[in-house]
Amino acid sequence: MLLSDHVSKIPLVGPLYAKKLEKLGISSIKDLLEHFPHRYQNFSLVSTILTAQPGEVVTIQGQVVQIKNVYTRRGKTLQLAVISDGTDTIDVTWFNQSYLVKSLPPGTWLSLSGKISTIGRKRSLVSPQYEKIGNWKLEIGNSSTLHTGRLVPIYPETYGLSSKWLRAKIARLLPLLAKEIEEYLPLSLLEEHGLLERRKAVEQAHFPESASDAEDARRRLAFDEFFSLQLNSLWRKLSWKNAIPAPQLKIDQKKVTAFIKSLPFTLTQGQKQATEEILQDMRKPQSMNRLLEGDVGSGKTVVAALAAYVAWTNGYKSIFMAPTQILANQHFNTLKNILEPFGAEVGLVTSGQNLKLKISNLKFDVVVGTHALLHKVRLLENVALAVIDEQHRFGVAQRALLAQKRGGFAPHVLTMTATPIPRTIALTMYGDLDLSVINELPKGRLKIKTWVVGQQKRESAYKWIRERVKNTSEQAFIVCPLIDVSEAETLKNVKAASVEFIRLQKEVFPDLRLGLLHGRIKQKEKDSVMNKFKGGELDILVSTPVVEVGIDIPNATIMLIEASERFGLAQLHQLRGRVGRAQMQSYCLLFTENRSQKVYTRLKALEGGLSGPQLADLDLKLRGPGEVYGTAQSGFPELKVGSYSDLELIKLAREVAEKIIEQIDKHPKIKKLIKDKTEISSN
Repeated sequence: MLLSDHVSKIPLVGPLYAKKLEKLGISSIKDLLEHFPHRYQNFSLVSTILTAQPGEVVTIQGQVVQIKNVYTRRGKTLQLAVISDGTDTIDVTWFNQSYLVKSLPPGTWLSLSGKISTIGRKRSLVSPQYEKIGNWKLEIGNSSTLHTGRLVPIYPETYGLSSKWLRAKIARLLPLLAKEIEEYLPLSLLEEHGLLERRKAVEQAHFPESASDAEDARRRLAFDEFFSLQLNSLWRKLSWKNAIPAPQLKIDQKKVTAFIKSLPFTLTQGQKQATEEILQDMRKPQSMNRLLEGDVGSGKTVVAALAAYVAWTNGYKSIFMAPTQILANQHFNTLKNILEPFGAEVGLVTSGQNLKLKISNLKFDVVVGTHALLHKVRLLENVALAVIDEQHRFGVAQRALLAQKRGGFAPHVLTMTATPIPRTIALTMYGDLDLSVINELPKGRLKIKTWVVGQQKRESAYKWIRERVKNTSEQAFIVCPLIDVSEAETLKNVKAASVEFIRLQKEVFPDLRLGLLHGRIKQKEKDSVMNKFKGGELDILVSTPVVEVGIDIPNATIMLIEASERFGLAQLHQLRGRVGRAQMQSYCLLFTENRSQKVYTRLKALEGGLSGPQLADLDLKLRGPGEVYGTAQSGFPELKVGSYSDLELIKLAREVAEKIIEQIDKHPKIKKLIKDKTEISSN
């Protein structure tokens, strides 16, 4: 057998098991050997029955004295056994496994692992892990047992594939194929950074002799994951900067100064720094590929508008792409107000407009639209700047569309996001992007007062909201996690926007004007509701987190978030940023019925003065990356071994990748890790 062979070539793995393995992303033998444990059960304490104490997790080894099936009144079965090791006997109980009476007859020698409990005055093992002793010998370290008597690996599973099954298959394959596991890193580098050889790391990950062995293996395998991500990011960065030239723009400092002076506010230090970095990029003959990160309301659009102004003064066009029509309209109005006084024409292209008009005929200097504009941008001539808003995971394939040569050049690309990104995520995921951060809000903005509100204060909170918004210019958001009530048991008590809207309208705020907004409402109705809210015709907007991005309502001063413990701190911070857009004091109420101290401590962090990235870092530490950045909603690749909270290892992988990428041709084995092998050239 070879590592590249399909799993169906493994003895006793037929088509049925092969399909089950595919659900775990396992198609080759190599995939199976790289299906690493996510935790271990510590069954390494081997004890005699006589000395085993209640509450201990131990392994005992002895002989079956007797075993029988006992039937309950409800038709279920118990398997009751007595085990002796010569020092004493112990009772063992299993449930609904009647076949054990035949497969483990008296006289069978067993190794059993589990927690010692007491039933009456007698010690007992209930549903222990077990295996027959001496029925096979494996080269898996010093232990002659596989499922007991050691650190036992527990794997990600699927229906019909248990950890015990996976463990047995991997244990048989490893001794046969371990020599095929190739080391791609120089040995000197492994020694310098205290990393195991890859073959040893794979073996120790599956069958460690100790907890420190398991950690050493995890560190090496996690390094490999981060190193591969960093290597590919750096390669893309080089490819992007060298593949196709970009317009080398001249920066007229007098015009830039005049533009900044025309603004009705003073740029913050963060905006000035970001502007300087962006203009520096636009001076170069290589295409800019920069991510601009900043909290909601930090003024990213103004910085992008200045970049578009510079492109226009050089005789080029710019395009702005937003994720929704609401945000596209908002950008259009902002850019129109800023740029048209200078003579630059700003146009809006949405799904309902300009469909029959050839986009190549558009005469606008700045074209604003949704992300669908990306597929039409190649028809636009003379584009020097592309701005993509709220699409921080703008993929390589999409950027390749922008990089297609038109008139001999590709545009500079500026990606903007208000999503607070932890440093470790930024270091890992955006190695191909240069990063600018606006870490402060414009002067004059009042701090949003944030309170965690328990169930007992709900009614008084409703009363307070009525007093704030009734017959005043102030407005409120009420955000629910779900659209409809969920059938799932764990979500049945979580507020749903469609149901809560009716309840609030009839029972709580019958004297106020309420609107409903969620993702399943048709676009025309969405626009109608938003226009009413923006125009002051609604007092309260009940919504799902769809309001998180792109809605700017200056009179909105209250953000009430139901089941706030179900959101990440970064997302709560973004939702909170929907209020406090004007000079009025604004408030954020975090409703929760969860009384756990951990939840309360996490939510209380929002009452402090932490920035978005700081909150994202904190959430990563408190909840872990799996909860904060689920792959379904984030687009971040799922890590098998590593954790996005492992800053030290991420930095090390980055440093090593930077050194190696400069001499990649000297490392052919490492070059194989690069997914896109397009050669870098200057064209």
